[in-house]
Amino acid sequence: METAFLFIAVLVLLFLGVPIAVSLGLSSVLAIALFSNDSISSVALQLFTASQNYTLLAIPFFVLASAFMATGGVARRIIRFAVASVGHFRGGLAMAAVFSCMLFAALSGSSPATVVAIGTIAIAGMREVGYSKSFAAGVVANAGTLGILIPPSIVMVVYAAATDVSVGRMFLAGVIPGLVASLVLMVAIYIFARIRNMPAQPWRGFGELLDAAVGAGWGLFLIVIILGGIYGGAFTPTEAAAVAAVYAFLIALLVYRDMGPLKGVPWRHEGEALGAAALRNVVLIVLRFLPACFHGDTRKVLVEAGRTTVMLMFIIVNALLFAHVLTSERIPQVITEWMIGAGFNWFTFLIAVNLLLLLGGQFMEPSGLLLIVAPVVFPIAIELGVDPIHLGIIMVVNMEIGMVTPPIGLNLFVTSGITGMNLVEVVKAAAPFVVILFFFLILITYVPAISTWLPYSLMGPELITTR
Repeated sequence: METAFLFIAVLVLLFLGVPIAVSLGLSSVLAIALFSNDSISSVALQLFTASQNYTLLAIPFFVLASAFMATGGVARRIIRFAVASVGHFRGGLAMAAVFSCMLFAALSGSSPATVVAIGTIAIAGMREVGYSKSFAAGVVANAGTLGILIPPSIVMVVYAAATDVSVGRMFLAGVIPGLVASLVLMVAIYIFARIRNMPAQPWRGFGELLDAAVGAGWGLFLIVIILGGIYGGAFTPTEAAAVAAVYAFLIALLVYRDMGPLKGVPWRHEGEALGAAALRNVVLIVLRFLPACFHGDTRKVLVEAGRTTVMLMFIIVNALLFAHVLTSERIPQVITEWMIGAGFNWFTFLIAVNLLLLLGGQFMEPSGLLLIVAPVVFPIAIELGVDPIHLGIIMVVNMEIGMVTPPIGLNLFVTSGITGMNLVEVVKAAAPFVVILFFFLILITYVPAISTWLPYSLMGPELITTR
């Protein structure tokens, strides 16, 4: 009775248009009040406990780092480097868009941010050299999903918080699947390009490649700071997120100078001596550092990051209350016993998980859906011998597909906004690449070594006891 009430209440509230966080929290409170032996005061205790989760502290910092990095200058430099690397292949600009999304994903941790930052520039560039708008939109909408698969990923942090698995292992687990997904998309683009005789860019030589790499290097060094710092033992994932936010602030305002009081100020004037330029820049940075902290551009980024953080944290805290009700009423254990009694094994269980997430991903935001489903399926997966890190990557890949499937796919709406295409046109444009992502999902689901080899080679196996 409790199980049916809890899930029906959530679904009814969602279909009535109630925000997902309120739906989760209200249904949990009603279930406690009507059916549970817990006191209603336990709601306050659980909300407080959830808000004290140290792992979740990484989310606002990664959001802030993403907001600073999502400037036109960072994306423009990454795209230049990508074009210099793969632009000379047939369909090279489209492949460069995927490569750019892959690199930017390693800076942002957010799929919509990746689509906005890269798509705004890449789609216009593809249109200029003769690509159709629909093809360009389809490429960017799907490649943008790499934002939640390639570490650092906000969705991976959410999964780790919901299941108590290691954030570090989850980040490592996303590296090879992210590279494979990028390669699969680029191979598909190359095949399309050969069939449709799409243009290739001229090879501009290693000088251009090196110059582009140096230009993008300051931004891409954030990847080294985050992953190198975590796996080198310098700091935890949460501390890495804080360092990333500070570094992104310094790069955007003082190095790339795409915003803030130094916007447009060159590092070196024509004919200026190198020593004089260095001295001038040191003085400028010292004098403008405090104004940069309070500049209107900085305040705008902080406000946007704050809005995103509040939205995510409100969903997460209510979802963790929902997970508490599930655990206290032993709902996952009951479902586990039923599935085992019905003859489910790990193979058929993963089919059921994929179907559930693919369906749910069409209607819900990734973090919210993951927080609802993970507490239910995680104990079942452990009982059936499914690796917890492997399960996490499967769920993230499902969330990727959900972001490019109607009616609620966030990437579809973002792509529609930056291209001016209506939603139906964007859905049609993205469809061929979504089919490719489906095949990628099957590969990830039934070849667990793709997800588990790297984290377990470097950090050992994840030890989990069901709660």
